[in-house]
Amino acid sequence: MVVSIELTDKIDYTKKPLTLAEQVARLKQRGLVFDDESEATAYLFNISYYRLRAYTYPFQENGEDSEHTFTRKDIHFKDIIDLYCFDRRLRSLIFNTIEKIEVAVRTKIVQVYAESTGDSHWFNDESLYRFGYDDLMDRIDADVNRSNEDFIKHYNSKYDNPSMPPSWMALEVVSFATLSRLFQSLRLDSRKEYITEQFGLKKVAILENWLHSISNLRNCCAHHSRVWNRRFMVSVILFIPLWIELQSDKYAQTNCLPCCLVSRIYLILSVQVATSKRISKSCSNPIAVCSTSKIWDSLSIGNLS
Repeated sequence: MVVSIELTDKIDYTKKPLTLAEQVARLKQRGLVFDDESEATAYLFNISYYRLRAYTYPFQENGEDSEHTFTRKDIHFKDIIDLYCFDRRLRSLIFNTIEKIEVAVRTKIVQVYAESTGDSHWFNDESLYRFGYDDLMDRIDADVNRSNEDFIKHYNSKYDNPSMPPSWMALEVVSFATLSRLFQSLRLDSRKEYITEQFGLKKVAILENWLHSISNLRNCCAHHSRVWNRRFMVSVILFIPLWIELQSDKYAQTNCLPCCLVSRIYLILSVQVATSKRISKSCSNPIAVCSTSKIWDSLSIGNLS
């Protein structure tokens, strides 16, 4: 069966840059309320018009030929800034929690496999993997060569064989995305199951999924991208105890679940909190930011799709 796809003809991009005053005027024309246009201009010179577009978008008409008019008359520029600051604070707390998860995952993988194999460079052993070995080695090699850590420089200056540093050095500097890929690529055995159990899980596939989703969220935070109201690429797999906990969470029922079923940010944060609790009881809880944020209710964020 052959499916015919009609491609839309592309056109030239002819939009001209706007001055800060023109940016304010355009937003005002579309229905955004300004209490202090001078202050708004200063904000737009520090936080770009295009970056703030992600926060005005849910409150505007966004059809193909629409004028992007605001659908509510009570949205102020200050509300958009408050929402932006809320998202920034949320990213900060998320990143803080992910750091603890990331360090723990690195440590457990390196310790368990180095100890069981007696090999400092066990990650080079192709027999340990079920797929993706060549691509993974390329990723590790690129990440290690990109590193400016003194211990990597020391290894390269003193040793020439193996060419790659030992696992406790190499896997310390690879990206979390590479680490997640490594764990997913490893063969299913008692070692992988043991690591999974350390995070309170019984199925390896769930931890693989969680690491992938947390890695995706980490990249958003690292690049200062919006996490509020975002549709993430990786769907989260929930196990029964966590789903029951979410169902009994009054805050989740009243504020987040209608939204998270689409954007999934609450689900990913729940996974993150559940994982971090297995590492340290003192880990910060990003979900608490939502429950204490006044803008959550004032802008009806929980009802957005």
